Amino acid sequence: MGCTRRVTWVLGGLFEVHYFTVFPELSFTSEPQQLHCEGFDSFGFQQAQTMAFAVDEINRNPDLLPNITLGYQLYDNCLKLGVSFRAAMSLASGTEEEFLLDETCSGSPPVLGIVGDPGSTHSIAISSVLGLFRVPMVSHYATCSCLSDRSKYPSFFRTIPSDAFQVRAMIQILRRLGWTWVGLVFSDDDYGVHAARSFHSDLAQTGGCVAYSQVLPRDNRPTELQRIVGEIKRSSARVVVVFSNEAYLLPLVDEVVVQNVMGLQWIASEAWTTSSVLNTPRLMPYLGGTLGIAIRRGEIPGLRDYLLSIHPDDQPASNHGNSMVRQFWEAVFECRLEPPAGWVEAGGSVCTGQEDLRDVETNYGDVSELRPEYNVYKAVYALAHALHDLLQCVPGRGPFSGHRCASLQRLEPWQLVHYLERVNFTTGFGDRISFDDNGDALAIYDIMNWVWLQDGSVQVENVGVVDESAPAGQELTLDEDRIFWNFESKKPPRSVCSESCPPGTRVARRKGEPVCCFDCIPCAEGEVSNTTDSAECSRCPEDFWSSPGRDLCIPKGVEFLSYQEPLGISLTTASLLGALICAVVLGIFARYRNTPVVKANNSELSFLLLLSLKLCFLCSLLFIGRPRPWTWTCQLRHAAFGISFVLCVSCILVKTMVVLAVFRTSKPGGEVSLKWFGAGQQRGTVLVLTSFQAAICTAWLVSASPTPHKNTRYHNDKIVYECVVGGSVAGFGALLGYIGLLAILSFLLAFLARNLPDNFNEAKFITFSMLIFCAVWISFVPAYVSSPGKYADAVEIFAILASSFGLLVALFGPKCYIILLRPERNTKKSLMGRATTKT
Repeated sequence: MGCTRRVTWVLGGLFEVHYFTVFPELSFTSEPQQLHCEGFDSFGFQQAQTMAFAVDEINRNPDLLPNITLGYQLYDNCLKLGVSFRAAMSLASGTEEEFLLDETCSGSPPVLGIVGDPGSTHSIAISSVLGLFRVPMVSHYATCSCLSDRSKYPSFFRTIPSDAFQVRAMIQILRRLGWTWVGLVFSDDDYGVHAARSFHSDLAQTGGCVAYSQVLPRDNRPTELQRIVGEIKRSSARVVVVFSNEAYLLPLVDEVVVQNVMGLQWIASEAWTTSSVLNTPRLMPYLGGTLGIAIRRGEIPGLRDYLLSIHPDDQPASNHGNSMVRQFWEAVFECRLEPPAGWVEAGGSVCTGQEDLRDVETNYGDVSELRPEYNVYKAVYALAHALHDLLQCVPGRGPFSGHRCASLQRLEPWQLVHYLERVNFTTGFGDRISFDDNGDALAIYDIMNWVWLQDGSVQVENVGVVDESAPAGQELTLDEDRIFWNFESKKPPRSVCSESCPPGTRVARRKGEPVCCFDCIPCAEGEVSNTTDSAECSRCPEDFWSSPGRDLCIPKGVEFLSYQEPLGISLTTASLLGALICAVVLGIFARYRNTPVVKANNSELSFLLLLSLKLCFLCSLLFIGRPRPWTWTCQLRHAAFGISFVLCVSCILVKTMVVLAVFRTSKPGGEVSLKWFGAGQQRGTVLVLTSFQAAICTAWLVSASPTPHKNTRYHNDKIVYECVVGGSVAGFGALLGYIGLLAILSFLLAFLARNLPDNFNEAKFITFSMLIFCAVWISFVPAYVSSPGKYADAVEIFAILASSFGLLVALFGPKCYIILLRPERNTKKSLMGRATTKT
């Protein structure tokens, strides 16, 4: 303890200055028995001296706690819960035996607040009791997230972020580097268990998985360590996250060396990130490239000079606060200040008191990496600022009942807790210090990387920062180019259970395995996924279909009988050729209209028949092209086809009837039947028969008109544009049935007149043409029904063209042959010769 003025308020401190404790044997004697702590820890002692420095600095600051002198009592917990708890109770109760401060101040007032304990387990036990009396405790190193429970630990604060923040920071690093499949190793204490539990839940929420979870044994059993390392070695996870202190972890690392487990990426918790015991050249082949979360590093001006200026003779040897200095002095210089009997004779050296700490090389005076020490510094200043705010209270405006302020002579610890909860200041290093509702400080971490230099030395470098107070999405700053990767590729490893499913596939979970282990199933036809690791595939809109890669919906292909495709071109050419031939024949007949071949059997019907055949050829063009509502092609194609063919067949039927009537005139009384088949009657019959078909078409179009339709039944990836016959198939059937009726009637009549005595008997050709016509349309029906899409239109066009060409060739081919090639037979005598001979 230091004291330059009368002590008003005292702060307590709990630090790990020794590694372990030798407990005395239980005895019923009344003599007090002392604990013996062994294994001096210079880092713990440095943290204790940092608290002493901070108190001294505050006492020298006229702007902070004016007219008040802070004192301190420092205790060593010897890394044992019992020792730590006993020391905390002594500090809080004020029952420590009286000790001399200087000539003017003495006594041992109870402490108002405690800095420490560094261990989570110790802090849990101590805070559970101190919280009952609202004694504030500000830990610089206890990170267990369980300590954020205000209902259990109402007076606990800390300047180090809790493990909940540490876990979130580590998961941000894992996500940044794409590591979703990691191993987890943790110590069997409150720190490790709570951190591991938090890591499990938080990692699962971000889509990551724990490949294995292993607890470090407390007793360092070799068989258990071998089993854990074997599990690490067998796992496909290349990243290992470790929540532990160096004491628990070192035996595991030694086993890693024995089994020569290399090629792993280690992620260190803040408890061992900067451990000088582990980051040694011997372990770098295995731990090189380790990434770790480290406590925020700070700078404390003047601390180094203060640390190196301590001396065991500065205070009387009986001073309890000076005992740590004396033990440290003896450990550094390997001598004894008060040697026991026989010490010199045994070869031991005696401390002269003239030794200088600047002459020896120790880590004690190294202030380049002030991390836990910086937290101690902030903890002392947090208590000091809370006390300072308490002093500024204006009577009558206080925060306590009746607007009272705290009594300076009888200050209660719970009153200090009130001000601690509202403390807010900035350190000289620029860090803002305040506590949230759970007593946690603002979380900020340094990201450290263990660099293995070419000369074999080791250097721990800062490669990033995690700042929870930064805007959302900007909490992590990581310089990946500066990271040392301990792999041949010099690149970060891949650590995933299953590679990401690319667009076009979906994730299929493997039964009984973690969610990170899955198979990639290609999307079905018509479904797509355009993101990585998609949970499901989505259906494309109606007019779209999935691309070959199943990652994009593209417009469906369009299918219809087009003028640009070979089939459409062929049918169009045949249609136009037929119409052209009809026009040529019509021209020939017009040129030779006065010859007997043309005049025979009513030339007017022949011209009308040629005109109807030409319309039949041209109407097939209505079946080619994309059906559209505004073009009326769907409505007109069947009507034009039906009327054209009825006109054609009606002409043939009338011509057949005329042939029969003419033959009957050669018999007695036959003149009577011929008068019913004059030119006017023939035209009227054709008109009536055609009008009846027009009526059928009109009724069909009015009741259930054919309409354009997008059909997807034939091809999922194509839209087939077709014309459906409408709601009434009967209309289309009536149209075809009427044509068939006239064709069959014409065939029967022509068949009866096939053997009439004439040199040019047209009935034979009508019979042959009707036979072709009927055969084509009878085979059309099953072919049309079984043909999908555009091929149905092609079948109908083919039937139209085939029947039209059959009629054209059968009826007009022989006549054109006589007219053009055998003109000598184009005489009435020649045409009637055969009939005269038979007569």
